[in-house]
Amino acid sequence: MLLLTPPMGWNSWNTFGEAINEQVVLESADTLVSSGLAALGYNYLVIDDCWSLRERGEDGRLVPDPEKFPHGMKFVADYVHSKGLKFGMYSCAGTLTCAGYPASFEHEFVDAKTFADWGVDYLKYDYCFHPSTIPGKVLYKRMALALANCGRDIVFSACSWGSDETKTWIKETGANLWRTTGDINDSWRSIKDLSLIAEDAIRYGSINCYPDMDMLVVGMGGKGNVGLAGCTPDEYRLHYSLWALLGSPLMIGCDIRSMDEETRKTLMNPDVIAINQDADYNQAYDASAYAVTYMDGERNEHPIYVRLLSNGDLAVGFFNFADETSTRWNSYLALDRIGLPESTGKTLKVKELWTGEEKTITNGIFSVPLPAHSCRLYRAEIVDAR
Repeated sequence: MLLLTPPMGWNSWNTFGEAINEQVVLESADTLVSSGLAALGYNYLVIDDCWSLRERGEDGRLVPDPEKFPHGMKFVADYVHSKGLKFGMYSCAGTLTCAGYPASFEHEFVDAKTFADWGVDYLKYDYCFHPSTIPGKVLYKRMALALANCGRDIVFSACSWGSDETKTWIKETGANLWRTTGDINDSWRSIKDLSLIAEDAIRYGSINCYPDMDMLVVGMGGKGNVGLAGCTPDEYRLHYSLWALLGSPLMIGCDIRSMDEETRKTLMNPDVIAINQDADYNQAYDASAYAVTYMDGERNEHPIYVRLLSNGDLAVGFFNFADETSTRWNSYLALDRIGLPESTGKTLKVKELWTGEEKTITNGIFSVPLPAHSCRLYRAEIVDAR
């Protein structure tokens, strides 16, 4: 199937892990709608690992755990669909899932048909316990073929963690999105680590094959299945801004039933969502003066990502991953680096998408010193210089 923009929605893993159940799913579906999240584009509700029994049924099919899902998956899917949402599930390319439940290796076609019969719209497909003798590209091609022939349009989310140079072969498989890294957890260290390696992967992304930087941890506050230290509001905002600007899927991982106001503001900013969902899906690039790999393998901790949008505007994000305030020397954008030398007679009129602050850039230099672990995200219109 053709997926024209990165998917948005909610996934159960980050908060619930093995504690997922029917009540949580139905209440989360209700909340996606009642909170206004669905109206902003968060339309996929995805059940992650741990939903099945530990053994397949006598017919060889996966069996939902009757204690967790007493009415079965078709009931859950129908309920999710009744809310105007799309329903997602999880399996794995190995013999077992990452949590030790039966997976889809050499059951690809029967599992794809089972998912289609239940009304699944999205499959997250993990990479644990896979045979080392079979290349990952082959395992993902198997499930892609099965999904393409199951009789239902199902988004294929390849979760191979960037292993085996996923970025170089994933488009061969037909996957709609693919994980660029290992799993995220709810800590600044994890957000920083995943963010600073993202640029190597995003250049391989395209419409219908989106690089996935993993689910969002915004609003988790140190709670839940991957809740470690938690993050500050600035760190969560940086996390969300970068995922949006680089074109990663926006899959919420917190318990949306108990979101606080700060979490709502971060997840429900329509201007930031519009950047993520821009129709052209042009590649973002680092236009900072230090857009190079540092010595000893360290990365640029002050990237300035720029992305051309479909109406001719630019998205411009200033990010500070360092533990100290950035300065005008390491956090500035020279407009000639993005194609606007003074000879064009043009400059940028910018709006910061979190504060609403507006200004016009003068003298060809856009400088934004930042506190540690923070960002500024702008939508920039090209205007005549004065």
